[in-house]
Amino acid sequence: MGRKRKGRAISGWLLVDKPAGVTSTAVVNKVRWALQAQKAGHAGTLDPAATGLLAVALGEATKTVPYITDALKCYRFRVRLGQSTTTDDAEGTVIETSDQRPSDDDIAAALGAFRGEIMQVPPQFSAVKVEGERAYDIARAGEEMDLAARPLWVEKLEILARPDPDHVDLEMVCGKGGYVRSIARDLGAALGCLGHVAWLRREWSGPFDAAEGLSMEQIDAMAHSPDLDTHIRPLEMGLADLPELPATPEGAARLRNGNPGMVLASHVDYGAEAWASLDGQAIAVGRYKAGELHPSRVFNRDG
Repeated sequence: MGRKRKGRAISGWLLVDKPAGVTSTAVVNKVRWALQAQKAGHAGTLDPAATGLLAVALGEATKTVPYITDALKCYRFRVRLGQSTTTDDAEGTVIETSDQRPSDDDIAAALGAFRGEIMQVPPQFSAVKVEGERAYDIARAGEEMDLAARPLWVEKLEILARPDPDHVDLEMVCGKGGYVRSIARDLGAALGCLGHVAWLRREWSGPFDAAEGLSMEQIDAMAHSPDLDTHIRPLEMGLADLPELPATPEGAARLRNGNPGMVLASHVDYGAEAWASLDGQAIAVGRYKAGELHPSRVFNRDG
């Protein structure tokens, strides 16, 4: 018999406005401690120097994390022109400089090449695995790697402000797996002036917004109290991009046991991914086939 997890069997989402200087893992650990939760994870790492939305999944909501990481995300960031660094952000050592500074029109014209479906090489200091090792561990050892380019969908990339000749503020909306540091590096290279990220903030991801996130100070102040529970968002928010199919009571019982169950659907294509609900509560995620949902993930509300 498996050992019972310690802590509270709570499921849902807690939104955090992450400050600079802490890791995403540290934020998750703080939330788990504050809520005394059995299980927690996050939907998309932010670099320690980055700020903004970190959506923390609790309990059964961790099963919906892939749908948030796949969703569109919005970043605002500042590019420092005229310098490249080892890490492609301000945390690294400056390795090359340039006296060239592009005009606003030059920058606006160059951004076109970074919209739509692009190929992007991750930074040397990234969590990409190279022969079983993290790239950042290899980079810290002083080795340089030839990292493979990866596809990225960029929905939007626009200039927000040009505070001075050395800096430009941008907003990007992109899909899964994007590295803002690579955008800054490659934009600087395209403009012939070099570049790196000076600061970075994630504004929103899927249905979640940084403006609704709690600060670390607020989490500390409400730790181990019912007040913090009132900020937990429903598990179902992690499924916002999938169609909802109400299940029959009999279908819900079958789905809870991991079997195909009858659902009411008229708007979902055969084989499409969807989630089944009973009285608005998620039961399972799976594929819709001929009046039934064939589950791939089942939610256990009993913890």
